[in-house]
Amino acid sequence: MASSTTRPDIPHLAEEDGVARRLLDSSATLSYDPQTEVDWDTPLDEDFHGTSPEWSTLFGTAYWAELTDAQRKELTRQEAASVAGTGIWFEMILQQMILRDIYAKDPSDETVQWALTEIADECRHSIMFARGAKKLRAPAYQPRRVARELGRAFKTLAFGEAAYAAILVAEEVLDVMQRDWMRDQRVVPFVRTINNIHVVEESRHMKFARDETRKRLAKAGWVRRQINAFVIAVASYVIVTSMVNKKVYAHAGLDEKRALAEAQANEHHKSMLRSSCAGLMEFLASARLLTRPALVFYKRAHLI
Repeated sequence: MASSTTRPDIPHLAEEDGVARRLLDSSATLSYDPQTEVDWDTPLDEDFHGTSPEWSTLFGTAYWAELTDAQRKELTRQEAASVAGTGIWFEMILQQMILRDIYAKDPSDETVQWALTEIADECRHSIMFARGAKKLRAPAYQPRRVARELGRAFKTLAFGEAAYAAILVAEEVLDVMQRDWMRDQRVVPFVRTINNIHVVEESRHMKFARDETRKRLAKAGWVRRQINAFVIAVASYVIVTSMVNKKVYAHAGLDEKRALAEAQANEHHKSMLRSSCAGLMEFLASARLLTRPALVFYKRAHLI
């Protein structure tokens, strides 16, 4: 299944001044309440996947070929829950960075109002992801300890373009995956609804992150650009490599050691990541953030 990088049509998002105003208008026109939009009551149907099978970390491996259909579906459901857990982790980081950025600024400013709107969206998304993972009968997956501690430092220290570009990376990678999953009839319906809500609302967040990254970089000198390019790349590496917790394999009833080894060597999955991030890499290149040191981490994360 080919990955899609096409963006949905969101009202009022022309490439001109007044970005925050248009984002606020769009939010008022097209937003969702996961409490009522998602079918939380229907029991989990185990005849469905949690993600498009092609996005599984084991798809295309010898181990995948040995799995029964039921095992494949359970694995993708656990992987979907892990991605949701990583999403919650980074959304909490994102909220703190944005709050810190707008602290003590004029609340009547439309940019500040949009930032608060985005934070409200992320709160709803985090609850939605948590409920979705629970319905998938998965544990509360979190990134490994070192990633959590790096995240703690990043949310405290990152500012300006480093914060907004890292936000963009996390949102773009999730966005491309979820565009495939929300259209895939093999994916359990309530997960498709969750993905659709997230894709529509995150389109506005990505617009804001791109705009803020460009603005903050407008007067950046060579040294500042080099430092931030490196910080963004390291953050991207940590985010992407934290998407699927290694414990998903054991919870899916698989041999964790073998599954992890085959997943790490899976060229198909690496190719999916690279193709899905083509647009993101073009943006980072246009912002002159693909420096040589940064490229090392993007290549390690299989984003380029």
